[in-house]
Amino acid sequence: TGYYGDGLNAIIVFAACFLPDSSRADYNYVMENLFLYVISTLELMVAEDYMIVYLNGATPRRRMPGLGWMKKCYQMIDRRLRKNLKSFIIVHPSWFIRTILAVTRPFISSKFSSKIQYVNTLAELREMIPMEYVHIPDSIVKYDEDKCIKRRMRTSCLSNDPEMASVEQE
Repeated sequence: TGYYGDGLNAIIVFAACFLPDSSRADYNYVMENLFLYVISTLELMVAEDYMIVYLNGATPRRRMPGLGWMKKCYQMIDRRLRKNLKSFIIVHPSWFIRTILAVTRPFISSKFSSKIQYVNTLAELREMIPMEYVHIPDSIVKYDEDKCIKRRMRTSCLSNDPEMASVEQE
């Protein structure tokens, strides 16, 4: 959690890699109480505009919240909190997250949908928000570095391939 802007608006950072494993016997209980904790914290912290940064990288599928849980969360969030949400930034969005949001788009408000932004790297996130107020877990930083190294290797391999180099120049 951090703050941004002149009015010191809240930045809520949510790292999915720390969510409980869905194989836990008490998974539904833990997730329900986690949601209630998050909502009560938001209600205390948020007086003005705020943003949520959802860190999806380094999260195994078994730790990602399910569609039903996300829908319930959205429905339970107070109108004031939905209205004051400036943006919902998803960092390192997976194919799964993009698919869930595409499927649920008809069921959520267009105003909320317009607040969702996908960010592929922490460098892109730095261009959007002041990172000095945001703590990024080490596992997410490492995930981002590994992903960037792979992307650079793929790009350099493509530029060393004469066929691909000619395609890039066109």
